[in-house]
Amino acid sequence: MAGKGLAGTGLAYAAKVGAEAVQVFVANPRGWATPAGNPAHDLAFRTACAEQGVPAYVHAPYLINFGSDSSATRERSVESLTHSLHRSAAIGALGAVVHTGSALCGTREEALAEVRAQVMPILDGLDRYGDDAPWLLLEPTAGQGSSLCARMEDLAAYLDALDHHPLVGVCLDTCHVFAAGHDLAAPDGVDELFEALHQAVGPNRLRLIHANDSQDVAGARKDRHENIGAGHIGADAFRALLAHPATAGVPLIIETPDGRHDPDRVEGVRHAADITLLKQLRRPTS
Repeated sequence: MAGKGLAGTGLAYAAKVGAEAVQVFVANPRGWATPAGNPAHDLAFRTACAEQGVPAYVHAPYLINFGSDSSATRERSVESLTHSLHRSAAIGALGAVVHTGSALCGTREEALAEVRAQVMPILDGLDRYGDDAPWLLLEPTAGQGSSLCARMEDLAAYLDALDHHPLVGVCLDTCHVFAAGHDLAAPDGVDELFEALHQAVGPNRLRLIHANDSQDVAGARKDRHENIGAGHIGADAFRALLAHPATAGVPLIIETPDGRHDPDRVEGVRHAADITLLKQLRRPTS
C-alpha cells in the first residue's frame, strides 16, 4: 500500500510481472500497527481488480499467534487479524491469510483452546458482510518449534477448534509443506499431499496456494523460499500440482526471491520469470 497506494503500486507491479492474482499487506507485516485505509485508494483497488478480473488476497502480519504464552500478544493478535479481515472486505479481497502459530502457552490442546476463544468472535464479526465476507485462510508453517499446523493432518484439530466455520479455508505454501515432510518431488508426492488435505479438512477448503520452491530438502523444517524450478521441489512437481483437480480454480501467489537488492538485476525480473514458468507448466502436456 506504499507509494501510490494499492492500485497505483500493487496492481502496477502485478501488471509489470504478468501476474493474474495479487496478495497485499494492509499493515506492516512485522508490526502491530492497524492503519486506517484510504477510502479513495480502497475504491480504486477494488474497482481495478474487478475490471481486470484479478482476485486479491491480504496477508496478515507475521507476529500473530493465538497460542502465545503472552496475553498481550494474544490481544494484539486479535486486533491485528480483525484489522486484516475488515480491511480485506474494504478492498474487495477474497480472504486474509494468517499463519497458524505455535503452542507456546502450554499443550497443543491448550493452545487450540486459545485459538477457539480468540478467533471465533472474529469470525462471528464477519456476518456483517454477508455474501461478500472474506475468508480466513489458515497457512500451515514449515514445522519449526511447536507449530500448531505443519503437516496436513494438523489442520483437522484446528478446524475442529473453529467448528469448521464456513469461512475458514486453507492456504498451502509449497515450501512450508515440503519442509514439513510432504515430499512434493516424490513420484506421487502431490497426490499424497492433496489426499492428506482432503482427509483433514474435507472438500472445498483449499482457497489459495503460495507457490514457492525450497532451498532445502524435504522434511528440513526450514522456510527458505527459492525461485520456481530452482530448488529441491522442482518444476515437475509444480506441473503436477497445477494439473491436480484439487487446484482447479485456486490462485497461486509467488513469494519467491527477486532482484530488488541485487545490483545486477532489475526489480521484478525473477518474479516475472517465475510467473512465466508457472503459466507454461499449467498447460496440458501433449
